[in-house]
Amino acid sequence: MAGEPQDDCLFCKIVAGTIPATIVRETDTTVAFRDINPQAPTHILVIPKAHYKNAAVLGAEAPHLAADVLAETQAVADEEKLESYRTVFNTGSGAGQTVWHAHAHVLGGRGMQWPPG
Repeated sequence: MAGEPQDDCLFCKIVAGTIPATIVRETDTTVAFRDINPQAPTHILVIPKAHYKNAAVLGAEAPHLAADVLAETQAVADEEKLESYRTVFNTGSGAGQTVWHAHAHVLGGRGMQWPPG
């Protein structure tokens, strides 16, 4: 069920503290941690603590949590002293989503190209 922790979800396990992560920020509703396979000098994931399959489901079923995730991307960028950064939500396997828990990638510290790969 959306919003409920999933036993087989890597990010739910990070939220629960059963899998370690380098957490950089935490609020009542979100957790931000460094990506283990960074694609930029700064690559931090911001996730809702509640489980939603992807950004589309999160936005439709819990828009207040989607707003919290977006607000935290700015807070992360501020703490990392990023003057510019990219926020990415991959939704679906064709877009590169590999963990089925909504999450935003905050990427910065290098120039970004358009269109993205």
